[in-house]
Amino acid sequence: MPAMHEVDYEILGDDLQYVKIELDPGEAVVAEAGGMMFMEDDIAMETIFGDGSQQSQGGGIMGALMGAGKRLLIGESLFMTVFANQGQQKRKVAFAAPYPGKIVRMPLQNSAMLCQRGSFLCADGDVNITVEFTKRLGAGFFGGEGFILERFEGSGELFVHSGGTIVPFELKAGETLKVDTGCLVAFDPSVTYDIEFVGGIKTALFGGEGLFFAAMTGPGRVWVQTLPFSRLADRILSAFHGGKEEVRRGDLGGALGAIGDLIGGDR
Repeated sequence: MPAMHEVDYEILGDDLQYVKIELDPGEAVVAEAGGMMFMEDDIAMETIFGDGSQQSQGGGIMGALMGAGKRLLIGESLFMTVFANQGQQKRKVAFAAPYPGKIVRMPLQNSAMLCQRGSFLCADGDVNITVEFTKRLGAGFFGGEGFILERFEGSGELFVHSGGTIVPFELKAGETLKVDTGCLVAFDPSVTYDIEFVGGIKTALFGGEGLFFAAMTGPGRVWVQTLPFSRLADRILSAFHGGKEEVRRGDLGGALGAIGDLIGGDR
């Protein structure tokens, strides 16, 4: 895979953002398959298994297959795409977020970042992408979107996207922030992650916030999004069905029918 170095970038747009990256000759970025918005002449595309880090580190075909298998496990594509500037002048390539929200730059300097699966957009530099499982059993069974996380480690620029507005927090040692599991975007590996029950049965079933939330304990940074994709999809689905179905089901029927959504934290 082509060598990757520090690149110039620009995040443009308001609620439907895209990141435009300027590549020097020989520079490259890696992105999710299907994330490219446009690219200039002399930019060449190469499809790879996983994130390509195993090939660059001499892992061979078995290392590439292992990386691709992990990506399949978290519901991502088996393939990623490298965009390399093979010309003699600077060229631009851009990547767009798949739904309304914000794109956030997270520079890695021999460090790591944990992100909700599906939030990765693109990265430059030597960035290794692996699967991160939560350390506690409760988090594993009831974490919803936050159950399986992606771990980004190495050096370079990492770009992730969120739904709605992104809200950053800086937690001190021992300080805890309770977050809807679908609203969690990213956090430092130093932050302890666990799942807690919301409380009483009435609150759990009819409070509209799901049965569980994520308890994030510092020290470290946490990024939260205002509009999880699951919540957006739920609203679109409700509008598609129309009001007549809601009236036919009635208030009680609607509440009982939504218990499955409550367990998953989608409402």
